[in-house]
Amino acid sequence: MTFRTVAVSSTGDMGHAVGAALREAGYDVVACVAGRSALSQERAQRAGIRTLPDLDAVVAASDLFLSILPPALAGELADQVVAAMKRTGKRPLYADMNAIAPETVKGIARTIEAAGADFVDGGIIGNPPGKGAATRIFVSGKRAAELVALAGPKMDIRACGDAPGRASAVKMCYAAVTKGSNALFAAVLTAAEALGVLAEVTGEYEASQAELYKRMKASVPFLPADAWRYAGEMEEIAATFDSVGVTPKFHQGAADLYRLLDTTPFASETRETLDRTRTLAQSVKVYAEHLKKPRKAAAE
Repeated sequence: MTFRTVAVSSTGDMGHAVGAALREAGYDVVACVAGRSALSQERAQRAGIRTLPDLDAVVAASDLFLSILPPALAGELADQVVAAMKRTGKRPLYADMNAIAPETVKGIARTIEAAGADFVDGGIIGNPPGKGAATRIFVSGKRAAELVALAGPKMDIRACGDAPGRASAVKMCYAAVTKGSNALFAAVLTAAEALGVLAEVTGEYEASQAELYKRMKASVPFLPADAWRYAGEMEEIAATFDSVGVTPKFHQGAADLYRLLDTTPFASETRETLDRTRTLAQSVKVYAEHLKKPRKAAAE
């Protein structure tokens, strides 16, 4: 079918950018921002998204519903949309684009399909549309090819099979390295600060691993703004690995690290308000101050 109206929930950093790209391509994009933050409301306005009063109105108006929000909220939104489908009688195609494990996706697919709607699994890789190279979006499911038609200069959409879970598996394996390694960088440097050897460690990285150190400086100071969302994503990656017999412990540890960063004052920043003048050393000093005190050694 041809989609005319596409719903986006929610209008966060990624969701509003996807909505803006679809608006530029000529689609009517709708969302409900009631009860959302002032920033989310401003993003929706900036993207040209048509706002409706509640979720029922969004579901009733849409041909395609895109779920784009923190992974921990994916199941809750699916339940809310199913309830709206039952109240309105409208059954838009539901695409879960969140960073969640394949088994989590399959559970959401069962929920949506039990309500009489079709389901597509999606995995978004890269920056939000409009920020650099085209954002890559993998999709899988029996109607995945219909979402490929949404591709444009800012979104490269690729079908990867008929089974829900395949697109999310791609996302999980990719983010396991990108966001997982950023967590490792932050953990190493926080430990170095706590041990009193940060200057020596960063000096050695700068001398012998210049590209790696450049990436550390570009990422580690700014992780707290997304730490809560990333912690949930690491848990989903851990569950993905565990489901096929690969140790989940790497990414369970990464989730712990992101939860630590979420306790710091920097966690109140957004991507729009990041203090880009903050240095790596200044950031890591604060991270180390928020470490739990080490356990006392057992008495001999």
